[in-house]
Amino acid sequence: MIVFAAITPHSPLLLSSIGKEHTAQLAKTLASIKEIEEALYIAKPETLVIIAPHGPRYPDSFSANMAGSYTGTLKSFGDFSTTVTAKSDFMLIDRTHRKMREENIPFTLTSSEELDYGYAIPIILLTSHLQNWKLFPISPSMMDGKAHFEFGRQLKRVLHSETRRVAIIASADLSHKLTSESPGGASTEGPKFDEAVQQAISSNNPDALLSLPQDMMENAGQCGYRPITTFLGTLENMNVTPHVLSYEAPFGVGYLTAKYEIA
Repeated sequence: MIVFAAITPHSPLLLSSIGKEHTAQLAKTLASIKEIEEALYIAKPETLVIIAPHGPRYPDSFSANMAGSYTGTLKSFGDFSTTVTAKSDFMLIDRTHRKMREENIPFTLTSSEELDYGYAIPIILLTSHLQNWKLFPISPSMMDGKAHFEFGRQLKRVLHSETRRVAIIASADLSHKLTSESPGGASTEGPKFDEAVQQAISSNNPDALLSLPQDMMENAGQCGYRPITTFLGTLENMNVTPHVLSYEAPFGVGYLTAKYEIA
């Protein structure tokens, strides 16, 4: 059953080993992540389902990484000392895959012990006190938001029928084109996209996101749309109360944190 749900950014700058003195500019985000970490510990999930955008992506299929265990490093960001490990919930991944295929839902399995930073950063920030948990890493496809929302709905149907306690986490950065200082430069669609995401979450109305024009999302230079629409699908028709904990963009990239109360 789904017992916890949250959205977190995955910027390596959130780690002091990489962000160094710049982490002070992310104080609101870090405080919100701490609040999420404490709530996650209280929820005592047995499995973390993390939906992250930078893994293998297929044009017409969603995917999950079913390795026996996972290891992630941050060497590409200059941190050679940090290593994150996780056990795989391969039985749950296998059951989910079988049920999805029975319903003709395109869902592919990959197998790699390497975790990219989209998974590694949330694991580092959220599991320092969590015990005896396993990982279910999901990658979105290249299909549109409505397809991802529908996939999330079907994923919810499988996970909510399980006896295992499951946490759903969307690992998602928002627009990289907010200002002239942004990594992708300035775009008028960047701020509009970030505002639409905040409105959709705070009002618990995914339609506000699902109706966004495709070119707007592309021009916003974001990586969080598909993880977030999948995430919102997993919560459809559940008794949840969303809380946007923080939003800031000190380096020209939108960082949003949110958690959901599940009745």
